[in-house]
Amino acid sequence: MTRSRWIIPLVLAVTVFVHYLDRNNLAIVLPQIAREFGWDDRQIGQHGNLLLGAFYLTFGIAQVILSPLAERWGVKRSLMASVAGFSVCTMLFYPLGGSLGALIALRLLLGAAESVHMPMNSALVGRWFAPHERGRANAIYVAGILVALAVAPLIVVPLAERFGWRATFLLLGAAGMAVSLPLVARYISDQPPGWQPSQASGMRLRVADALRAYGAHDPLAFWLYLVAGVCNAFCVFGILNWLPSYLNRTRGIPFGELSLPLFGVFIAGIAGVFFWAYWGDRTGRRISFASAGLLLAGLCVLLTAYVDANAGVIALLALGVFLQSSFNAQEFATLQGMLPAERVGAGTGLYNGTTVLLGGVGGSFIPGTLVALTGDFQAGILSVAVGAWLVSLILTVLSLRLRMHTSTTG
Repeated sequence: MTRSRWIIPLVLAVTVFVHYLDRNNLAIVLPQIAREFGWDDRQIGQHGNLLLGAFYLTFGIAQVILSPLAERWGVKRSLMASVAGFSVCTMLFYPLGGSLGALIALRLLLGAAESVHMPMNSALVGRWFAPHERGRANAIYVAGILVALAVAPLIVVPLAERFGWRATFLLLGAAGMAVSLPLVARYISDQPPGWQPSQASGMRLRVADALRAYGAHDPLAFWLYLVAGVCNAFCVFGILNWLPSYLNRTRGIPFGELSLPLFGVFIAGIAGVFFWAYWGDRTGRRISFASAGLLLAGLCVLLTAYVDANAGVIALLALGVFLQSSFNAQEFATLQGMLPAERVGAGTGLYNGTTVLLGGVGGSFIPGTLVALTGDFQAGILSVAVGAWLVSLILTVLSLRLRMHTSTTG
């Protein structure tokens, strides 16, 4: 393998940046949509959880179903089809996003279009990089997520303030496709020279293959890790979906001034991903780092209920995101180590689709329902702390399982 292969995760980072910009733009402009449609806080909770959860419903289901097929059809072709699909879906919000029903339908369509993107990224890293490099390779394109989250308010809020949120979606979709597709066409190849899949990879895929976690070395460990991933996804999407509204409605930060607070929170995640990826590759203690990180991240979220100053709350949330990124930095590298190389795409689709389906929908509906019942966004944010502690607990159990399995097989 040559050093030039490191351009692959850089290109993937661009596509992931566009992916997350198109996915999370609705959460950012939700306060503006609420004003346009005349929703109060309880209605934001009621309608917002439908809007935000709709995406994760189709994203998760389609990912589980389509990822094995996409891996067989071709990683590069599937990646390009996904980028084109979610860019077009984003542009369609401009002419069609005039009602709650239309917005929900478009979010469902967007989720299906984005579904195979991350599994194909994982498949590429699994094929092109050795195990001791995968943490950093994954971190490069995962950083595209966090860069998008950090700079999205700086892009979306001013555009929405000037042109309206519908025109903003049109611009984002068109610009993202114009940048991403040429890069994928030029720099991405399905596999390195001489790479050969095993004979099993050409076999017809069956439901039993998914139930056996696509040949995972320890299927029980895979399913435990998936449960941890569900809880982690709940934390991630709970913050992504509801943080802008929480800062606007509960903390009193005007919509036009949300850019810098959101940037400060998510820039901490970028630093965290690279920090934890480096130490995960160097020590191999991926699960231990993630377990400790989520335990402390939950504490940071809990403490926001006891701090009055907005600066203190933002600092706690930034520290919490930094600590939570200990899981995100190790997530795909851990998963790639559990699966045979020719099944990384299918296995990642099963994992990521399920975690996003359950965790993403939960991260939309549970905080939203709490807001709808109480009229208090603080209650919704505090539910994230419970999710973080569940991740830490499950990872502790998984660590014990892996030690027992190693000692038995060794």
